[in-house]
Parts: sequence; structure tokens; C-alpha cells
Amino acid sequence: MFDDELPRAKRLTITPGEDISALAVADLRERIETLNDEIVRAEAMIAHKEDKLGAAEAFFKKA
Repeated sequence: MFDDELPRAKRLTITPGEDISALAVADLRERIETLNDEIVRAEAMIAHKEDKLGAAEAFFKKA
């Protein structure tokens, strides 16, 4: 694999409310993409945990 094939590293930390006025348009778009990716990840974890909770509740209601 060549270096130009490696995915760009995303920004490691985003602090809500931080000053973003100095960021370039490309940086702002990348920030939005990072935040959207994190939303998708959080929603997937919620779904996973709700599934596990539902399965546990169903199991213990039958007993």
C-alpha cells in the first residue's frame, strides 16, 4: 500500500462550542463529516444496547 492510498486521519478531538471561525471551508466540511460519523456510531450503539435489553427482558419475563 502506498502512502497516497492511506485514508486521511480525522481530527482527533472536537470540543462542542469551540471557536471554529478560523477553520477553512474544507476543515468545516471534514468536521461535519466527523460529527455525522460519530452520530451514526452512537445510534448503532443505542440500537445494539436496546436489542440486548429487549432480549434480556424477554428472557426474564418468560421465567
